Amino acid sequence: MNINTSKNKQSTGSSSRRQIAYLGILGTSQLHLRNPCVIAWWSAAFPGLGHILLAKYLRGFVLFIWEVVINLNAHINLAILYTFTGRYQLAKEVLDTRWLLLYNAVYIFAIWDSYRTTVDVNNNYVLAAREDAEIQSFRINSLEINYLDKRQPWVAAFWSLLMPGVGQLYLHRLVNALFTLGWWIAILYYSKALPAIHLTFLGEFEQAKNILDEHWTLNISSVYLFGMYDAYVNTVENNKLFDWEQAKFLKKHYQYDGFCIPGNTNPARGDKVYIVSTFEHTIYLEKAITAIQMNGITKEAILAVPMDKRNEKRKLFDTIHQSDGLSLIDLATIFGTILMLFGTIYGFVLKLGPIFWGLVGLVVGFAIGLIIKLLLLRKYNDNRQNYKKATEVVLIIDCSEDKSEMVKDTLWNHHALGVSKLDLN
Repeated sequence: MNINTSKNKQSTGSSSRRQIAYLGILGTSQLHLRNPCVIAWWSAAFPGLGHILLAKYLRGFVLFIWEVVINLNAHINLAILYTFTGRYQLAKEVLDTRWLLLYNAVYIFAIWDSYRTTVDVNNNYVLAAREDAEIQSFRINSLEINYLDKRQPWVAAFWSLLMPGVGQLYLHRLVNALFTLGWWIAILYYSKALPAIHLTFLGEFEQAKNILDEHWTLNISSVYLFGMYDAYVNTVENNKLFDWEQAKFLKKHYQYDGFCIPGNTNPARGDKVYIVSTFEHTIYLEKAITAIQMNGITKEAILAVPMDKRNEKRKLFDTIHQSDGLSLIDLATIFGTILMLFGTIYGFVLKLGPIFWGLVGLVVGFAIGLIIKLLLLRKYNDNRQNYKKATEVVLIIDCSEDKSEMVKDTLWNHHALGVSKLDLN
């Protein structure tokens, strides 16, 4: 997160008009740049999901529940199923016009409002980043603890693929997690998907097809892929928020004006040496600094320099160490959702059933999305080396010769990327 700040500017959360994030006991709400078209697409896939991605939870929950109630009573999913399988007369007959006419306006509103809100949130993010207000990175009360930490995006995605909502629990987004998990359980129960999966793996394809509730089954693809996408994207942005907050902390507390820079003429240094090390942004960096202070090195003798990151080539997969927020996951989940839905629809008339063809659609759609995004991003790539780990903070400790080994051991024990002793005497 490249945000240039002035040392003379003392911004605080209480005096700033906008904050880039808020840490509460129930979760973290965060501003970051999003693609309005992607958010609008999730609202089209299932109204409410786009707003939930924006952390507009109350509006998103209302629209989500509205979609479930109106769609169920108007039999819209059944009409979609009959239309795509060529049973047009059945599609006409199954629709309940008392509920159908309530659907259109709010459905279009959900798409339009999520697009509009994304543009507004992006503008507010830019302003909040420029104000550069401090945020509280640790919350604790008698019920729960919440804190900024770095997590692995693919771990969050994996848990969400096993059970949507669990990835959000991994991120400590409790409200979102409970809502997603609760509705996922309801959809699985009413669709009878789990017994159908069991029968499919036993080879009882016709019985699996007959046991499924067609209406609820068509809800599976959108909610399933959304859970994975939401967990993945928020993990990436949470890691970037951790880097930003830690960089602010280091600049404020470990850039003493009187620090003697190596190379400056200073004949009275005696047995003083410098220990130079490099780190990623991680909690172990702060543990190393505080451990060194506890062993007699003053704060004024420690200089921490967070590095601005060069615009590296587009990464195919985000990790706990690096993420550019532009990985392949967005298009992959969109295509996966679409083809999973069509696989489920046509699975009701094909031999192997909707569970089998839904899974095939998921895999094929996800792969197509990855390939297309890869081809689109190739033009942005250059010949720079793609390091798995990169220097993000340079740490310089001014200490006496007799404490140099203690400092070096402490740095190595806290996962420094590199450590060197500099003696200019």
